[in-house]
Amino acid sequence: MKRISLEQLAGVLADLPPHPRIVASGNFATPHAVLDLAAATLDTFTLNMLNAQAGIPDREGITLETCFVGPGMRHSPRLSYVPSRLSLVPALFRRDLRPDAVVLHTSLPRYDTVSLGIEVNVMPAAIEAARERGAPVIAQANPHMPYTYGDAQIYDHEIDYLVEVDEPLTMHKAKHPGAIESRIGELIAAQIADESTLQLGIGGMPDAVLGQLTTRRGLRIWSEMISDGVLGLHRAGALDEDVPLVASFLFGGQELYDFVNLNRQVRLLRTEVTNAPGRIAQQPRMTSVNAALQVDLLDQANASRINGRIYSGFGGSVDFIVGALHSRGGASYMALPSWHHKSATSTIVPVLDEPVTSFQHSAVVTEQGIAKVIGLSERDQARSIIDNAAHPDAREGLREAAGRMGLT
Repeated sequence: MKRISLEQLAGVLADLPPHPRIVASGNFATPHAVLDLAAATLDTFTLNMLNAQAGIPDREGITLETCFVGPGMRHSPRLSYVPSRLSLVPALFRRDLRPDAVVLHTSLPRYDTVSLGIEVNVMPAAIEAARERGAPVIAQANPHMPYTYGDAQIYDHEIDYLVEVDEPLTMHKAKHPGAIESRIGELIAAQIADESTLQLGIGGMPDAVLGQLTTRRGLRIWSEMISDGVLGLHRAGALDEDVPLVASFLFGGQELYDFVNLNRQVRLLRTEVTNAPGRIAQQPRMTSVNAALQVDLLDQANASRINGRIYSGFGGSVDFIVGALHSRGGASYMALPSWHHKSATSTIVPVLDEPVTSFQHSAVVTEQGIAKVIGLSERDQARSIIDNAAHPDAREGLREAAGRMGLT
C-alpha cells in the first residue's frame, strides 16, 4: 500500500484505460473527494455505486451505473440500471461489470488494516475482482469513518493507494413515522415473538416496526442493513447480547456510528453471506419486513418501478423473503399503505401493470390490517387481501376484478 496525496492520485486516475469503470462505496459511505477528483481528471468514465446519495459527480461523460438506484442517480439522464438481486452483484463484478478501479471509503489505518466502516456490502467482491485483473484499489481514509469488524477489515496488501481525507460522513436522518406507518408497525410488531431474528429494509415502515419492539427480549439481527432503530433496541435491552449483530451496511446518525466503532458485538459481513437465502433460513424465527409500492390479488409486489420507470431495484428483499419463508418459525411481511393519497388510488390492485419485484409472502400488511396469504388457495389469498389489507373504498372494485379473474 502506497500513501499518496490527492495531487498524486490524479496521475493514477489519468493512467486508467479509456472510459474506465470505477466501482465506489455507496449508500452513506460515498468517497466524495476521490470521486470529485475523478470527475475533474477524466473526460469520461462509468461510476458504479449502490444506492448512491445526492452529491455524486453527474455530468456529460459520466455514466451512472447501478443495480440499486438511489437519490443521487434516480433522475439522471445518464442512469444505466442493471437489474440484479443484491446477492448476485458480486458475480457481476467477476463477469460482466469488471472494475478498472475500485474506490473505498475507509477508516484510518489500524495496525495493518483499514475498515470499510459503514459500507461493506459488495465492496470485498469488487476488491477481489479488481486485484484479479490488476486494476488499482484506492482507499480514501477518513478519521470520521468508524472502524468495524468482520469482512469490513481490509489488509494493507489488498490496497494499492491510500489517500487521507478529513471529510464529514453523510448521515441518514430518519423521519418520525406518521399515523399510517405507526399503525402498520404496531400490526407487524404484534406478530414478532421474543427470540426472533429480524431483517428490516430501508424506510419509515421498517423503522416503525423497530420502535414497537422495545419490550421484546432476546431479539437477534441478521439483516442487510441496520439503522438507528436497532440502537434503540440495544438501549432497551431487547437484543440477545450473546449473539453478534450481523449486517452488511449501516443507515444512521452519529450515535449509531459511535456505537459500532471498535464494537466487536457488531459484525459487518459481505453481501454473499448476509444475503445468502440458505444462511438466512438458518436463523431462528427469521422475520423479514420490507416495503412495496403496490401489491396485487395474486400476492405479487412491485417495489421497484413507477409508471414503468425504475425507482430503486430488487435490492436484497427477494433474498430475505425466500430465506425467511424457509426459516423454522420464520415469516415475511410486505408492508405498504392501502391508499395513495396524492393520486387517490388504491395500492392494492387486481394485477400489477408494473414488473414484479417479489411474490409469495407470509402476509401483506397495511394500516387496514394483516392479510395472511401463505398456504392459502389463490381464491382465499385474493379474498384475504381484499378483506384485510385493501382500503374500504377499493374493496368493491377489487371484488369485481377478482370475479373477472376467476378468483371468487
